[in-house]
This record gives sequence, C-alpha cells and structure tokens, in this order.
Amino acid sequence: MRIGIDARLTHYRPAGISRYTLQLIEALARIEAEDEFVILQSYKAKKPILDSPNFITRRLLTPSHHRLEQLTLPLEISLLRLDVLHSPDFIPPFRRNCRSVITIHDLVFILYPHFLSKDAARYYGQIDQAVRHTDAIIAVSEATKRDIIRLVGVPERKITVIYEAASPIFRPIKTPDIRQRVRDRFGIHGDFLLFVSTIEPRKNVPTLLKAMRRLLDDYDPDVKLVLAGEKGWLYDEVFRLVGELKLEEDVIFLGRVSTEELLWLYNAAQALVAPSIYEGFGLPPLEAMACGTPVIVSNVSSLPEVVADAGLLVDPYNVEEIAVAMWRILTDQELRQTLIEKGLKRSAFFSWDKAAEKTLELYHSLA
Repeated sequence: MRIGIDARLTHYRPAGISRYTLQLIEALARIEAEDEFVILQSYKAKKPILDSPNFITRRLLTPSHHRLEQLTLPLEISLLRLDVLHSPDFIPPFRRNCRSVITIHDLVFILYPHFLSKDAARYYGQIDQAVRHTDAIIAVSEATKRDIIRLVGVPERKITVIYEAASPIFRPIKTPDIRQRVRDRFGIHGDFLLFVSTIEPRKNVPTLLKAMRRLLDDYDPDVKLVLAGEKGWLYDEVFRLVGELKLEEDVIFLGRVSTEELLWLYNAAQALVAPSIYEGFGLPPLEAMACGTPVIVSNVSSLPEVVADAGLLVDPYNVEEIAVAMWRILTDQELRQTLIEKGLKRSAFFSWDKAAEKTLELYHSLA
C-alpha cells in the first residue's frame, strides 16, 4: 500500500495536533511494514520529518488551513497515486482519488464556537461535509467519539477510537540537578505549579489565575505558577487579569519551550494543573504523569477518561475547589506519593506503538 500522511501543520504549529502527527509517524516507522508511506510536508519545511527507506517526503505548495485548500490540494494529492490519505488534522472536504481517514481530536468548534478565532471557526465549520466525504474517522477518546455521534450524526461503525500517548522522552529524571537546570534556563527559584498549553479560551487560564490568587490569599504558600505555551488567540484577558489580581510577581509566562525543556519542567514541578473547559484527549496530563508529576485536571470531557483515579479531578468553574486541590498537593506528602505511583502506572497504559498498530490496521481495512 501507498499511504499518505498530511503533516503540513507541523511546520506552522508545533503544539497539539502537530505533536500527535510526529509521534504517529515515528511509531509507524518502528513497525516493520511493507507499505510505502508518503509524508506530506509544507514546501517551507527545511528537512524531512523522518529518514527511513519506506518513508518518502513530498512537499506541497498548499498551506495548511488555507482558503484555497479545497481547490489546490486535490490537484497535488492526485499526482501522488495514494491508496489511503490520512489527515491527522481535520481537513476540508474535497474529491480524492484514494480512500481517506481523518482524525478528529475534539468538537470544541461546535460546543464552544466563541472560544475560536473567526478563521478557525470558518475552517472547522466544514465538519458536516468532511465526515460525509471521508471513509473512516479516528477519535482520540471515547468522549470524542460520543461527541461525534451525538453532535454530527456519524454512524458508530465509521469511528475507531485510537488513544494518543506520551512521547517516550517523558520519564522521571532522578538526577538532583533538575531544579538547577530549570533555575539556570528559566530563572525559576523554589517550588512551582505548572500549566502547559497554548493560551486560548478553552484552556481556562483566567480561572486558574483566580485560583492562584485564592491559594496565595488563603494559604500563603511559597510557590509560583509557571505557564509554558505560546499565545494562541483571544488571550488578552489573561494578561489583563494578571495585573488586576496583582500576580505579576507570582506568575511566570515562558512562551514556547522545547521538548527537552518541557521534560525538565514536568520533573521539577510540584504538580501540573490543567483546568480546561473541554479536551478531546489532553496530552499534557499524560506527559506529566509519565514524568512522575501529580496532576490536577477538570472533571469534564475526556480528562477523567485519560487520568482515571491517578489525579485530582476538579470543577473547572470552581475557583476554590482548584485552589484547595493545589494546596493539598503542595502539603500532603502521602497524597503526592500515591498520585505519583498511580500516574506512572496509568501513563504506561497508553502507547504510541499500540496506536500505530491500530492505525495501520485501519489503513489496511480500507484498502
């Protein structure tokens, strides 16, 4: 089989779906398959994602999420003689000369359209046509599968749930200099709570900031809140609120960090706090648990499915509940150790190798 994987987005946005795409490609390369994989990259990409005998790179002129994508992408795809095309990111509907698979990570654009920029809402608003024109859909969680069936009316037989996983790089680091590395690189001294994500409305950062203010006012711990992730969209309220709540000395924005730096941050943090209003899967909590870091997550959408009983679940709208959960992890050593052990065990349940095997089976079933 000749299988195409659309990896153009990896050049434009290094977070979320791009990390999913890269991990899937690397895991597929570890399978000794006889198939030929065609990795579709942006023409702006400087080097191939993978150097492997049965993985070839084709650079496309059509930018990801472009208004002309429906017109120009079919022309470029038709020249590749693919048997199956996999779009790890949602892709607009167009006529293909091959079978197709799309991955749907979440339906935030239907449930919370006000959380998106106008361009994103326009692009993802084509979901009804897209699901009709594809042969199979991968949902990254049972929660996302239920949303697809309920909100878009897709037959269950068309959907396969294939979980994501943390990259193998995320692991506990026992060396005592990990805090020194973080201190030297980012200037973070002492204990800190960590948030990892692009700053956008559904990540619920304003509520997290209010919980941090409540934590400091009610319990007075010597701790910082560190946010790792670039600015996404509709983020002005976040930076305005930092000033209003007088958190300038207590909150640190790092912007985009490398994978290695993220590994250090997870290992040095007291806990990861992810109070998202909605997640299709939720990779940062899984990465944190794989590093032996306790997690606090929202009790909504896919997060309870991913974390199970290995983290503290909180109401994402309840400031006091989030603040109390942070205080418990900072002060209850027995609870911390229990969550660390459960988190390591839970994260091991998810595997990119298993995900790649199931994805390859789906490709073959279509052919």
